[in-house]
Amino acid sequence: MLFKLSFANMKRSIKDYTIYFLTLVLGVAIFYIFNSLDSQEAMQTVSSSTKEIIKLMISMLGMVSVFVAVVLGLLIVYANNFLINRRKKEFGVYMTLGMGKGQISKIILLETIFIGILSLAIGIIIGIFASQFMSALVVKLFEADMSKFSFVFSKDACIKTCVYYAIMYLAVMLFSTITISRYKLINLLTATKKNEKVTMKNWFLSILVFIIAVCILGFAYYKVTIDANNIDSEEKILKPILMGIVGTILVFWSLSGFILKIIQSLKNVYLKNTNMFILRQINNKINTTVISMSIICIMLFFTITILSASLGMRNTMQSDLKDMTPVDVNLYKTANLPEKSVNRYGKETIYTKEQRDDSKISLQETLVNNGFNMNLLKDVVEIAIYADNNLTWEVFFSKKIDEVKAEFPMLQYGNAEQIVKISDYNKIAKLYDIEQYELNDDEYIVICDFKTMKNLRNNVLKDGNILKIAGKEYKSKYNECKSGFIFMSTSHVNTGIILVPDSCNLTEEIKEQTLLVANYNAETKVGKEDIEKVLANSDSGLVQSLASKGLEIDGLTKITIIESSVGIATIVTFIAIYIGIIFLIASAAILALKQLTESSDNCQRYAILRKIGCDEKMINTTLFIQIGVFFGLPLILAIIHSIFGIQFCMSILSGLASKEELLPSIIVTVIIIAVIYGAYFIATYLESKNIISDEN
Repeated sequence: MLFKLSFANMKRSIKDYTIYFLTLVLGVAIFYIFNSLDSQEAMQTVSSSTKEIIKLMISMLGMVSVFVAVVLGLLIVYANNFLINRRKKEFGVYMTLGMGKGQISKIILLETIFIGILSLAIGIIIGIFASQFMSALVVKLFEADMSKFSFVFSKDACIKTCVYYAIMYLAVMLFSTITISRYKLINLLTATKKNEKVTMKNWFLSILVFIIAVCILGFAYYKVTIDANNIDSEEKILKPILMGIVGTILVFWSLSGFILKIIQSLKNVYLKNTNMFILRQINNKINTTVISMSIICIMLFFTITILSASLGMRNTMQSDLKDMTPVDVNLYKTANLPEKSVNRYGKETIYTKEQRDDSKISLQETLVNNGFNMNLLKDVVEIAIYADNNLTWEVFFSKKIDEVKAEFPMLQYGNAEQIVKISDYNKIAKLYDIEQYELNDDEYIVICDFKTMKNLRNNVLKDGNILKIAGKEYKSKYNECKSGFIFMSTSHVNTGIILVPDSCNLTEEIKEQTLLVANYNAETKVGKEDIEKVLANSDSGLVQSLASKGLEIDGLTKITIIESSVGIATIVTFIAIYIGIIFLIASAAILALKQLTESSDNCQRYAILRKIGCDEKMINTTLFIQIGVFFGLPLILAIIHSIFGIQFCMSILSGLASKEELLPSIIVTVIIIAVIYGAYFIATYLESKNIISDEN
């Protein structure tokens, strides 16, 4: 009997609570998709370094999945609570027929199992097919062999999904049993006749609280934008976040206290159509959903900010890669090693005679002496980089050092400026296919492409800045930094290099590094990878020879830079999409379920509208506006929060993202929100319309 009753209730629940069921299915599908990304055979064809990046991504996604499971679990419990409240009268009828609370709990238990198994099965099926598209995207991002791409079922992801959701459903069943055990028969039978107790707020106090909330939010916005440079610790970041949360809660708390009062004073608006009914409904519900509306707003804010910032960073990193990796390899080593050195932490390092002797010869000689065949390289350029301790960042900024230190107190102002002769730089610039420069004997140029540092240096150079280099004074040829770099990287991070004339008396004593720039003498990708193994593989003769002598050659290669950049960008993007979509689904589902319950509770009120002469079109418009306001309010405030949140992310990622580069990611974020949030809004409206129509 209980089995048949539970099965019948389950079928009715699927029909009446489509949004709840679809949310469960969607949550299962997304959980499976993001936990099955490592299952494709095509990913086994990528390089070893890329495999490590993929392993890191899967590991991080696994940790994020725990957080996602908690969010989805809370969502399921929250949704189930609404469903139980919706069926209070039904449970009261069961009890009047002689059924005990234990039997009612068993019915709910069986229903939960039925719905759980069905949603889990459908979700995994959808996830299996959808994961093929996601895996194809990962394969493409990591440039794997698409010819080996095949349809794959991830057993591990399936088991993980089943285990996590089994735990969630157990929590739901426990919660439901406890909830039912606390109900009294009289409360169950009169549930539909009870309205939420609404406490009307003093409108003057509400306006005052609203003004305070706006001031709190305004100060938080100021801290994360104009004053963002002073946020240099976790404590300082936490303060504007807490202010944003408090301000959001106060905004929603105060809204219901004065909006109705203001609209009532506008008679032409208040008395038009069903506006009186709509405003009172909205006023009452905002008054009783302050916390839930605030939570939804904050979740939407995180969704918009996380998606926009992460996608923007990825777009920027990808666009910079081509410009910042113009050759195949950069190799560099320290020049003129002393007998011993002490770092800023007090650690002493002693160098052998062989290490000191090697630091005085060219990089090409070091390579040849350790068995490397220079014919494997072409377009070889080797230059010296100098650093004079008499010319530090503090000396360069001397005219405005107090102003710079006040704005950026954490910079290492004792660092010596890097100096390169103009002819050496032009050799590299020619190979990099970037702008070359000319200098008179009394001039210097600063090349810099890191946005923040470039602005600081320009502020000094605009008034002219005389520098004493190797005993002679030089003036800046330009009143601003010029673009350029000598080291490859993932983005524009050159904080400044000073170019001096060849006549500048730079001695061997102040030579800091030797830099070798070259291309691999191979035309195919496989050929270049083989040469790179000789240079970088721990098993190669070159690396073992250097290690046996205690010699160190550092370097960057185009292949490793691109792989690491793509890997980091992909990890950040996938985690952001994972969390962002879950937050978006949770926000939309909570709003949808809340509105469905409200529509069900307010059926009698809509029936009264029909009795006083409102036609179905007017009633449907009333319902549409009411649901639209509840979906729109948290989204509008979240968008306002996000405008400043994205700017803060841009300041943190200074040099890694710009407004122009963020625009495409913002557009993508808008599309994602419009599709998911809009779909929930439309589904909620249609389902609510059916609910109030059924009671007609």
